[in-house]
Amino acid sequence: MNQNRHQIIVCWLRSQSKLVKWWLHLSVLLGMLSSLTIVAQAWVLAALLQAVIIANPTSGRSLTGNLIVLMLLFTLRAVINYSRDQVGFIAGSLLRRQIRAQVLNRLERMGPILIRSKPAGSWSSMLIEQIENLHDFYARYVPQMWLAVLVPLIILVVVFPTNWAAGLILFLTAPLIPLFMVLVGVGAADANRRNFQVLARLSGHFLDRLRGLETLRLFFRAEAETEDIGRTTQAFRQRTMEVLRLAFLSSGVLEFFTSISIAVTAVYFGFSYLGALNFGSYGTGVTLFAGFLVLILAPEFFQPLRDLGTFYHAKAQAVGAAESLVSFLEQNADSQGAGYEKPATEPISLLANNLLVLANDGSKLAGPLNFTVAAGQRVAIVGASGAGKSSLLGVMLGFLPYRGSLQINGKELRSLSLHKWRERLSWISQNPSLPASTLRDNVLLGYPGANDWQLTQALNDAYVSEFIDKLPDGINSKIGEDASRLSVGQAQRVALARALIRTPGLLLLDEPTANLDVKSEQLVMCALKSATIRQTTLLVTHQPQTIADFDVVWVMSGGIIAQQGSYVDLVASDGPLANLIPSCTQEL
Repeated sequence: MNQNRHQIIVCWLRSQSKLVKWWLHLSVLLGMLSSLTIVAQAWVLAALLQAVIIANPTSGRSLTGNLIVLMLLFTLRAVINYSRDQVGFIAGSLLRRQIRAQVLNRLERMGPILIRSKPAGSWSSMLIEQIENLHDFYARYVPQMWLAVLVPLIILVVVFPTNWAAGLILFLTAPLIPLFMVLVGVGAADANRRNFQVLARLSGHFLDRLRGLETLRLFFRAEAETEDIGRTTQAFRQRTMEVLRLAFLSSGVLEFFTSISIAVTAVYFGFSYLGALNFGSYGTGVTLFAGFLVLILAPEFFQPLRDLGTFYHAKAQAVGAAESLVSFLEQNADSQGAGYEKPATEPISLLANNLLVLANDGSKLAGPLNFTVAAGQRVAIVGASGAGKSSLLGVMLGFLPYRGSLQINGKELRSLSLHKWRERLSWISQNPSLPASTLRDNVLLGYPGANDWQLTQALNDAYVSEFIDKLPDGINSKIGEDASRLSVGQAQRVALARALIRTPGLLLLDEPTANLDVKSEQLVMCALKSATIRQTTLLVTHQPQTIADFDVVWVMSGGIIAQQGSYVDLVASDGPLANLIPSCTQEL
């Protein structure tokens, strides 16, 4: 990773911390209170030792008071440290939730076209492992950055008036720790980045093989794929051990320089007590109290720097995890406007002028396209695979960028709010997703505010009522993961009911009868025939018998509309549709 990219990622990580800045400030405040408690403990303990060894008191009353104060300070410090850990955990949890919401919202805006461009395991790795690995950066590293500066300053304020030589030793040796921490941390960040890349590939690879397990078994590829997964796992193990090796190296370097600094301080006091060194105590002589106070505070002086070094590994881990997150969130940033009011409930008109549909990487998928769709018109789109039919629906859904002009009721699509625009759409694909647990909840996803009459009407229009009584709990029946308790045709009709319950202004149908048996196909087409007359409809299909009643037929080829007109006229003429019908019939 180059330095500029590293800085961009670090700046992004720090910018996210603004979302929980009050929790982070509270964590820093508690850390400072803990340091003040440490100073008070050291002061009381040094005074206690001075009294016992030098003053040699005959009464234990004063010692008892100091011991009680010392125990109270220990208890107070434990409570403060516990509270600080809880505050840091809350900050990290809130940040992870916010970042995960950003990724999910981004996925929602980009749509299924982008999601299908990567294995599902890669998205799972991003949403779970990578975001989880940001926790310690916010819960520990960010507050510790402040404490690594503030706590040593507090201790120096106490040490310098006591003994300037000891304070100078601490002051001069302190920069060595962050210097070597940074040197080791740069390599740790690159190792973590490579580790997360391997993890994402491994997750996607394993999930794909798991989904195709039956196919692999049928073609006797199970043993070969097992060996392949073993090699991939071994690569991930090696990357993980590389990260751990750097982490142990970082800890070893910090402990070494901390030990050297404390040892130098102890040697100074030892020679001072022997009379070999007579400086540092402002001409009053080195007392046992001063020596104990400084030596007790010396480890605490370096502890915030050591903690920062330990948590610097968390920063390196966060930088490696955030690289793909930042790249994903920056990719093709949404330029849709936010000031468009929800349009009226009447059908929607479309107008395209030199429309070029683009992939997320900027390459052309279809176009140039020029067409006009009047409000309430029904358009059927046919063509061979790869002709650009689904890409056209993708740009209308806002899942793909475009150049040229695409107007919705006279307003440019890129100027509209995607959220409000999609409120006027219903889309049915050939592979519907039913994520809710019950049939009722899946239908209501289309319009959560629907009343019982609207729900019943949608179920009747989509012919879902035909099989509801056969389910164990009727409309409230559990449909299982991926609608496993419904047939493909039943799931498609549930998706149709979900699309119709909101009375959309534009209905987009992407091969809704694909993979259906004859009876299910007939029921779905009957439902669509009555539903498509209520709004503007665009139907993508390979089946010519389903488009005879549509107002206009577009025949797409090579990413453009090669032919358009009524079904009767296009079939009668010698053109792409006439040539396409035999191949479509053969597919059936």
